[in-house]
Amino acid sequence: MAQKQSILGRIGQLTRANINSLLDKAEDPEKMLDQLVRDYTSSIAEAQDAVAQTIGNLRLAEADHAEDVAAVKEWGSKAIAASQKADALRAAGQAGEADKFDSLAKVALSKQIGFENEAKAAAPQIAAQNQTVEQLKAGLVNMQGKLGELKTKRDQLVARAKTAEAQAKVQSAVSSINVLDPTSELSRFEEKVRRDEAQVAGQAELAASSLDAQFAELEGDTTQTEVEARLSELKALAAGDQQAAE
Repeated sequence: MAQKQSILGRIGQLTRANINSLLDKAEDPEKMLDQLVRDYTSSIAEAQDAVAQTIGNLRLAEADHAEDVAAVKEWGSKAIAASQKADALRAAGQAGEADKFDSLAKVALSKQIGFENEAKAAAPQIAAQNQTVEQLKAGLVNMQGKLGELKTKRDQLVARAKTAEAQAKVQSAVSSINVLDPTSELSRFEEKVRRDEAQVAGQAELAASSLDAQFAELEGDTTQTEVEARLSELKALAAGDQQAAE
């Protein structure tokens, strides 16, 4: 009974295992869960072997008990037959022969009592073993259900882990292209374009300044020419006025 109880206890311990807490500790979910499935499947196989052995032992005990019960009936029949024979011999005046068959009846009754005692002693043990076997069978069913749950969780968690890994790669790629980062390639290229644009604008401004200077110089020459012309006119007028006075 102690061995059978230890088997039941082991199955109970396995079926009460907190699978979720094991999954939370997984660094590599896929490898860890595959190993967990293999270990749990192996434990179920070992438990099945142990339960099968327990059932086999129970069936042997039941067979022995059935033989004891049959022996009780058989020796009872022999005791009755020997007793009846003794009574018939005694009625016929053969007391010595009668006593011999009464002795055989006593031997048969003694055998019957021995088998009865064995059958009575085995009955409660067999009943307890039957109860234990039923508990073991239920434990195995529970373990197989847990194995199915574990496989389902394995598939779900592996899928989630792969999705998270893919999202992390995408996020990393997006983060590496940061146009606001002054050290990024795009920022440096943008700064180069700005400098080129500024240089072009400076050259255009410089060209415009040179053209304005030329026009200013031209305007300056025109003014001087007009001054000279007006001075000549003044001189001509002055000469005319002097001639008229003479």
